Amino acid sequence: MARKSSIDRLPDVVKAYIHGKLADNKLTLDELIADLQQQFPEEAAAGDLPSRSAVGRYGQKLERRLAAIRASTEAAKIIRDQAGDKEDARSEALTAMIQSELFESIMNLQDVSNEEMTPAERVGLLADAAKNIATLTRSSVTLKKYQVEAEERGRKLLLDEQKARLSAMETKGGVTDETRAAIREALGIAS
Repeated sequence: MARKSSIDRLPDVVKAYIHGKLADNKLTLDELIADLQQQFPEEAAAGDLPSRSAVGRYGQKLERRLAAIRASTEAAKIIRDQAGDKEDARSEALTAMIQSELFESIMNLQDVSNEEMTPAERVGLLADAAKNIATLTRSSVTLKKYQVEAEERGRKLLLDEQKARLSAMETKGGVTDETRAAIREALGIAS
């Protein structure tokens, strides 16, 4: 398995400080290294602070994660705005995104060499993925069932409303019983 990043091995307070500065994206790498040396002089004196290249690699990885989170958040906002979400379209979209990510992770796992991961570790990760996929599948089935039920409830409410309006129609103005019967038949409303 690959060695942990030098940043992952830092004390939590230093790592959190680096995360915050990288997320702010206001400093260059050189400015960030100088800032770290000023903020954590004991670690700097001991040579425990990460190198410029380590911070750069870590920053790129963090930026990819933040970009993915921003994209998912934006997608959820668009889905919420476009779908009144009576059918829980956000959950459906979230489930689809998680399924896509799991699929990509499994594909990436196939690229990992035996030197990086033992067969037992690989089987453990696949077993965990299988459990998560089973949970997602159950969630997806439950969501689809809920969506069908919500659609049926909406249709029933609409038919009840149409039936009430049709019953309330006056016979004035040429609306006959035959016309009402024809409308009921066309809408599929039982008398």
